[in-house]
Amino acid sequence: MNKKKLILLLSALLLILASVLVHSYYSKIYKPNTVKEGYLYIPTDANYDEVQNLIRPFIKRIKPLNWVANRKNYPSKIKAGRYLIDKGMSNNDLINLLRSGNQKALKLAFNNQDSLEKLAGRIAEQIEADSLSILTELKEPSFLAKNNFDIQTALAMYIPNSYEFYWNTSASKFKQRMLKEYHRFWNSQRKEKAKKQGLSAIEVNTLASIVQKETAAISERPEVAQLYLNRLNNRWPLQADPTVIFCIKALKGQETVIKRVLLKDLEIVSPYNTYKNAGLPPGPIGMPDISAIDAVLNPTKHDYFYMCANIDTPGKHVFAKTLSQHNRNAAKYQQWLNRQGVHR
Repeated sequence: MNKKKLILLLSALLLILASVLVHSYYSKIYKPNTVKEGYLYIPTDANYDEVQNLIRPFIKRIKPLNWVANRKNYPSKIKAGRYLIDKGMSNNDLINLLRSGNQKALKLAFNNQDSLEKLAGRIAEQIEADSLSILTELKEPSFLAKNNFDIQTALAMYIPNSYEFYWNTSASKFKQRMLKEYHRFWNSQRKEKAKKQGLSAIEVNTLASIVQKETAAISERPEVAQLYLNRLNNRWPLQADPTVIFCIKALKGQETVIKRVLLKDLEIVSPYNTYKNAGLPPGPIGMPDISAIDAVLNPTKHDYFYMCANIDTPGKHVFAKTLSQHNRNAAKYQQWLNRQGVHR
């Protein structure tokens, strides 16, 4: 073989080798490797071994991914979060996404959690922080005092709604965000309406929690709110059965089912018993939704002072201006309960 042919042969072999190497590198970097769509959750302070295990269900081959990850120095730049993985992503796309920290926010929602403990549990179902760390933050004394709350009114700070959060939001950042949302909700218009009712924002929330427990019918809440406002403005005790039920559950446990308030229950000694104490209780007896809060801010004007469950329209009430009218309504309701066999 002459020299010219040898050079041509070597050149051809080098070209083939280069093509193989280029294809190999290209495949490692750009060939689709993810096999399904879904969310990848990378915990705070995770190392690359942990990330590998979390990624495995999404990909066909781990070695090419590791090769790309190491070339891009990803193991030293891991960012926690909730990442949307698309089917057919290349290793290059996947590592670039994870390196960027461009995670997907989620819609965090809560409604009608009747205690800080239940609220913490609900939030922990949706973000990385655990319920104990969230509860500790919600009850933190200096934070509450600084923002004019206490342990009895703290629940009023959380306005039920859907909020956009990152999954790896800390318990502390969750609390701070909700404080901002609280102040955003209590804008000048709502504050002015509260002032016209002679109430603070927390007092509105407290009364709204009673209104919501009193009636599930949203359309009826402005009427119920006005009835309680009539009582407050005339220095009458609220005599709200939901506050008595709150007292019973505080004594017997939150899972206690109360279908009927008895006369003996009205004697429970508690600042939340509005039969024995004038004015509003020390704080909300639950988490009212926005419709209940707005019902207190925008009540239906009337001069009723009494109400009783309406047996003809379940879930609603009949209203009365005088005690004699109310006693007739109450007697009718009590008779109905007895016929139904409802004794507690």
